[in-house]
Amino acid sequence: MSMASPVATANPDTFLNITRTFAAPRDQVYAAWTEPEHLKQWWGPEGVSAPVVEIDLRTGGRYRTCMRTPEGDRWVGGEYTEVSPPERLVFTWSWEGDHTADSPETLVTVEFRDLGDMTEVALTHERFGSAESRDHHRHGWSSSLDCLEQAL
Repeated sequence: MSMASPVATANPDTFLNITRTFAAPRDQVYAAWTEPEHLKQWWGPEGVSAPVVEIDLRTGGRYRTCMRTPEGDRWVGGEYTEVSPPERLVFTWSWEGDHTADSPETLVTVEFRDLGDMTEVALTHERFGSAESRDHHRHGWSSSLDCLEQAL
C-alpha cells in the first residue's frame, strides 16, 4: 500500500514547487546554497542584495540573511532540520518581525539532483498562510534562481 506524500494531499494554496536545471556540477550548486561568500553573490530576487549571510550548516544549526531592498532591510532566518551534502537541505523560513497568520514559519526543502555536468534543483516551500503569500514567494524564488543561474 503506497502512502500519498503530504504535499500531494495538502491544500495547494499552502505550498509551491519549482524545479530548475543549472549548467554546473552538483557540488558547485550545493556550495552556492551553503557557503556565505557564494550565497552573497546571488541570494534574493533581482534588485536585492545580501550583505549579511550567517550560516551554521548542520542539522539544528541556524542561518540568517539580510535581504537589502531600496525600501530597506528585511531579515529572514531559520533552522536547518536536515543537512545531507550534496543532495538535500531542509530548513525553516521565518521573516523577522513578521509573524502573522499570513506569514507563519514555513518549511523549505531543496534537492540537488546530479545530472553530470548539470544539476537539477527541486525546491519545495510549504506551510504558507495564504495563496497570496505563496505567490509572493514563488516570484521571489523564481527571480532568486535566475540570479543563481547568473552567478554560476
